[in-house]
Amino acid sequence: MRIISLVPSITELLYHLGLNDEVVGITKFCVHPQQWHETKPRVGSTKNVHTETVKALHPTLIIASKEENIKEQVNELSLFSEILLTDVSNFDSALQMIDTIGILTGKPQQANHLISKIQEEFQDQARYILATAAYLIWKDPWMTVGRDTFIHSMMGKAGFRNVMDQQTRYPVITIKKIQEMQPQYVFLSSEPYPFKKEDIGAVQELLPSSNILLVDGEMFSWYGSRMLHAAGYFKELRDSIKAI
Repeated sequence: MRIISLVPSITELLYHLGLNDEVVGITKFCVHPQQWHETKPRVGSTKNVHTETVKALHPTLIIASKEENIKEQVNELSLFSEILLTDVSNFDSALQMIDTIGILTGKPQQANHLISKIQEEFQDQARYILATAAYLIWKDPWMTVGRDTFIHSMMGKAGFRNVMDQQTRYPVITIKKIQEMQPQYVFLSSEPYPFKKEDIGAVQELLPSSNILLVDGEMFSWYGSRMLHAAGYFKELRDSIKAI
């Protein structure tokens, strides 16, 4: 097999499954694992795939995402390679995606083992809602996450009720609207917008009645092998909140 991954979190999953020789191309945003980021051929970004570069690598399977990649680009790539178009919107569909990739890449046992480990890690997660929260992924304009997203699902797994309970996946929102929803916590994600510690104070001034926290966006949004680490991260997050 000659695999090209256009999805950063799935690139990390392919590494976990032991597909080093099979993966021949990744995007510039595929930062995990570091050795692949430094050595694997890059085929552009998730939103701007270099078709000719992909074609020159002679892939037999290209893994794309309905959410992260551009439909027209994926259609163009399908003219010369098999495409697996993934569509992960919650915890269960993430596990199904892992199973599918395991079968397609000849690694079903490794995939099943990973799924079992993830399920085991999440067995001890919060079984109740600890607090309400808004999850911000962008500013200028402010953007959050709706209920039809993997992040929303992981917020629930972590023990938080997403106050933005809309079907729209990534709504633009105003500070006034956030104030009206009165979330106990506002999470500033480290990606896609790179919120940093210095942003906490500025947002706190805008939302004085909420607790503002910087959170690791990969733990909430990367489906695949990263989910193994997410459960432990969520426990640490809950523990830190209880200590506030």
